[in-house]
Amino acid sequence: MSLSPLIDEPPILKNSDSIDSRIDPWLARLLYPLGSYFVLPNYFDRLTVTGRENIPLNGPVIVAPTHRSRWDALILPFSIGRLISGRDLRFMVSANEMKGLQGWFIRRLGGFPVNTDRPGIGSVLHSVELLLEGEMVAIFPEGGIFRDNEVHRLKPGVARIALEVEEAKPRSGIKILPVSIRYSQPYPRWKSHVTVNIGEAIEVADYHQGSIKRATIRLTEEISARLKALHESL
Repeated sequence: MSLSPLIDEPPILKNSDSIDSRIDPWLARLLYPLGSYFVLPNYFDRLTVTGRENIPLNGPVIVAPTHRSRWDALILPFSIGRLISGRDLRFMVSANEMKGLQGWFIRRLGGFPVNTDRPGIGSVLHSVELLLEGEMVAIFPEGGIFRDNEVHRLKPGVARIALEVEEAKPRSGIKILPVSIRYSQPYPRWKSHVTVNIGEAIEVADYHQGSIKRATIRLTEEISARLKALHESL
C-alpha cells in the first residue's frame, strides 16, 4: 500500500507516529443515549435531520460533514450513529481537542488525533486501516470550524484516503457520505436550532480512474458540489 499520494510531503513514519483508537463499549452505551435523549433535546429547541435513508448500513464509509461548531461531534452520532444505523462513528479530531478530560472521552469514543496544519502519516494510515476493516470514519473536509453559512474550499485528504482504500482493496464498496450541518446562530446557544441534511453516498469506485492526482481533484470537486447543494437546500 503506497501512502505517498495522500499528503504533500509525508514525514518518515516513526514509532511515535503510530496511532490507535478504540470504542469503550460501556462508555458508548452510557453516553450515546444520554446525548441523544437528554443533552441535545434539552439544549436545542429543534434538531431536524433529513436524509437518514441515505446512510450506508455496512461497508467502509467516510462521513464528510461541514464543520460549524464543536457541537458537531455530538450532532453527528445523534444523526447517523449507533442508535440510527447500528454503527459506531470513528472520528479524525484536531490534536488541539484531544487534551484533558475532553480528550479522555474522545479517545474512548473512537476519536484519534490529527495535526490539521500538517497531517501526519500516522493519522492517514489509521484512517485507511479502519476503512479497510469496514468502519465508518468521520473526517471534516473543510479542515476547521467555519461560523458562516458557506461551504469552504475542501482539503484533498478525504478524497485521497478514499481512493487509497479503493486502490488497496478493489471493489471494497467504499463510499463518501456528504452531510451538511447548519445552526440558527454562528455560536449555538441554548434553544437554538440545528438542521442536518444527509446526502446520497458517493461511490468512490466511479472516480478511481487515471492518475490518483486527477482522480483526487475530480472526487474533491464532487464532494464540494454535493455539500453545496445540501447546504443550499436547508
